[in-house]
Amino acid sequence: MMPAAFSFMTATEILFGRGQAGQAVAKIAALGPRVLMVHGRNPDRADWLCDALAASGTAVARFAVPGEPDMDLIAAGLRAARDHGAASVVALGGGAVIDAGKAIAALVPTTRPILDHLEVVGRGLPLDTAPLPFAALPTTAGTGAEVTRNAVIGVPEHHRKVSLRDARMLPRLAVVDPALTDGCPRAVTLASGLDALTQVIEPFTSTRANAMTDALCRDAIPQALPALMRLMKGEDSAARDTMAWVSLCGGLALANAGLGAVHGLAGPLGGLTGAAHGAICGALLPPVLRANRRAVTDPALGQRLDQVGHWIGAAFGRPDATLDTACGLLADWSRQAGLKRLADLGIAADAQSDAAEAAATSSSMKANPALLPTETLRAIMAEA
Repeated sequence: MMPAAFSFMTATEILFGRGQAGQAVAKIAALGPRVLMVHGRNPDRADWLCDALAASGTAVARFAVPGEPDMDLIAAGLRAARDHGAASVVALGGGAVIDAGKAIAALVPTTRPILDHLEVVGRGLPLDTAPLPFAALPTTAGTGAEVTRNAVIGVPEHHRKVSLRDARMLPRLAVVDPALTDGCPRAVTLASGLDALTQVIEPFTSTRANAMTDALCRDAIPQALPALMRLMKGEDSAARDTMAWVSLCGGLALANAGLGAVHGLAGPLGGLTGAAHGAICGALLPPVLRANRRAVTDPALGQRLDQVGHWIGAAFGRPDATLDTACGLLADWSRQAGLKRLADLGIAADAQSDAAEAAATSSSMKANPALLPTETLRAIMAEA
């Protein structure tokens, strides 16, 4: 049977596998003679790439991203890029670093204020000029931001995290080298891994799923939890490779099929409290799956949710588990592995109430498999 028509967009080139980061230096240098290197809090972790680019004749300026990006940080990054005369931007780090680099690359050539291009709190206008060439090298396995067309930016005055989005923001080069994730701290591995799991489940159960995203998600979902469980027991390079693949699949899928209520709530919750995105997603995933199964009216989407339950159950030796049982197993294991409840992440009841209201305008909610009223969203957060 011929699949239904769909479109699929992604990075211009994806390099995947151990050793690809070192092999990519020439490709990164070819993006422009002057590069802004966006990295995390510790600049030493970017030395190898900065030195390699400098040796190739590329002029490198650095910009540090110590946390999740907000308006002030992006504005500072734009000043750094323009002062350097950057012709390209490279981001080496986790999802926050990649989002910051992606936003800077997108906004350097623009003539409008940042807010004109932001969703929800701004005008949501498309970029008026094509972004600078952008390359992304993730050092965590979670967000898949190296192959998405948006960047999430905090807007403190609105207590929201919202997207800057344009199809031209897809990176010119995505280098997914699992070796860059080796030795990632246990807590970061858990939170980012649960985010990666969420980001292959939500596109699979999305109302916008298509044959290409289904192929990616069906391969990735069954592999995610077993690999993450191994990493919670100790460092495991094969499990790191698997989680890098799962994260990449999630980025590819969500950019083309959308997400759901987990991310619809996680954006407002993160903006209201500053809690880590991956930890929020990990706490929300089981109760959102349960609520979606109760509320879904499309039999085909109900079957997909049940299949997710079987895949999760299989990781615990229970392949015939119902979705409800599987969600209980996942929630218990996550807490035992160190994941905090929402209240323990500093998310108080008033923030949860505000997030339930704000989620209604979230782009992620548009593809959720079921309509979840505000009361249900509040119950989800209470359970989480």
